Amino acid sequence: MNDKKLTPRPSTLDRDDFVTSFGDIYEHSPWVAELTWERGLTDQHDTPSGLADAMGTTLRSATPERQLEVIRAHPDLAGKAAIAGELTDDSTREQAGAGLDQCTPEEMARFERLNAAYKDKFGFPFVMAVKGSDRHAILAAFVTRLENSPEEERRTAIEQINRIARFRLDDRAR
Repeated sequence: MNDKKLTPRPSTLDRDDFVTSFGDIYEHSPWVAELTWERGLTDQHDTPSGLADAMGTTLRSATPERQLEVIRAHPDLAGKAAIAGELTDDSTREQAGAGLDQCTPEEMARFERLNAAYKDKFGFPFVMAVKGSDRHAILAAFVTRLENSPEEERRTAIEQINRIARFRLDDRAR
């Protein structure tokens, strides 16, 4: 993964500038950036991996309720928001990169069924870091993860969200 310095350098920013620069890394959840900044940043946080570790620690150490807020802020994969063009720019690029914008009608119907079954079981959307994956692998992951317990799946979703954050930070350091 990329370990170039981020621009702007996170350790040099005041709170407002840091949140403006990195508050969108976690989907509609700028509080992750706010709390990460409050914990303190050093020059080791000026790389994608360093900042991803710090922000990931913030999310992992949050209460389950706050974690669920972040999970629920994510769109369904190949869902209605994607079809309607209502995703964030990052989510649009990520889903298109995995070919979710090229699903056949049958694949779209399967995504809709799996999204519904997943939400019924867990109460939040299926989240997966789709970069480097394709729609077939994503559909297979849906089936596998539907077997998880709610607690296990919440932890899995948080780790996937932290992977998404790392990918987004890597993209910004190019």
